[in-house]
Amino acid sequence: MAEIFDLFLPTRQSAFVQRRRALLILSRVRLVAATFAILTPLWIPVDLVIFETSLALYLAALRVLASIAFALLALSYRGSDSVVVARWSLVWLLVIPTVFFLISHPLLGQFAITDPAQQVIAAGYAFLPFVMVAGLSVFPITAVEGALLALPLLAAYFLTGVLGYQLLPFASHLGAQWLLLLAMVSTLAGMSQLHFMSQLVDQSSHDGLTRAYNRRVGEEMLVQQFVSAARSQAPLSLAFVDLDNFKSINDKFGHEEGDSALRAASASLRKVLRRGDILIRWGGEEFLTVMPGTDPSGAMIAISRMRAAGLGMRPDGKPLTASIGVAERIVDGVLTWAELVEKADQRMYAAKQNGKDRAIGCGDILIAKTEEVG
Repeated sequence: MAEIFDLFLPTRQSAFVQRRRALLILSRVRLVAATFAILTPLWIPVDLVIFETSLALYLAALRVLASIAFALLALSYRGSDSVVVARWSLVWLLVIPTVFFLISHPLLGQFAITDPAQQVIAAGYAFLPFVMVAGLSVFPITAVEGALLALPLLAAYFLTGVLGYQLLPFASHLGAQWLLLLAMVSTLAGMSQLHFMSQLVDQSSHDGLTRAYNRRVGEEMLVQQFVSAARSQAPLSLAFVDLDNFKSINDKFGHEEGDSALRAASASLRKVLRRGDILIRWGGEEFLTVMPGTDPSGAMIAISRMRAAGLGMRPDGKPLTASIGVAERIVDGVLTWAELVEKADQRMYAAKQNGKDRAIGCGDILIAKTEEVG
């Protein structure tokens, strides 16, 4: 059910999936815009042959303007992976033909179009909203996005009919309920693309054993979070989690038991993290938790909650414990994400040297062993 809900709301996907989706949408918007920038003016000779000269010239000017708008869109948004930018690029891609339709449709309605050849070409203008709604199927979109993007095109089509500018009989506009069905089918196709893309991203970005993000993708996400936090002057905390005496599990009980312990620890960590937090498998038995918008005190509260929930059990029935180091971007005064990781790593080693099963935070704030605290 969670996967189904993820296809309805644009905020349900992880930050990593949203960035990948933004890149895909932007690349396809630029491709479609570039294609229309080339194809739109190529129809001008047809209009000049079929329609009266005055009408054809009006349509030619409109096509040139639309082509320029498409060309500008094709050259925009390079190098961006912003979700907001991707959505706006898709909006602009649909705004251009919608405006074209709202101007060309009444314009054609002012001229007597009786010749069969003229009626055929005019019908092409009348069906432009159908083409654009069908085009939504090439983008990985959610149900809400599909509805919001199709709504202006549907409204424009029905508006021209209500105002009496229809090129086709009014009954055809009433029959344009098929446009609603087409919008639904296109949105479903876009949702299918989003689901397929999410599955591929999930498989390539997550560690197969623990389901945490792998280090390659984790570093990429950490860079993005660090840059975003630095730009907005927001806190960013890290917790370096190293499982205690993990090698002894593999040596005494075998690697299968070690794998089970890793899976249990990862599952426990994910349960206590917020939706916006990121869990990365940094090494063999090392995990990095990234906590955006969290100051040192908030991070230590999260660590306390994590340790209270436990990390699972060792094969011998004893609790699985970890040594944890916490660092925060502002308080530690670091300039790069690598320095932030190094700070957390150093505190994790200090926790190891001070007896394990404990956490050390900024300013050497210590959360000791459970029995020591109690």
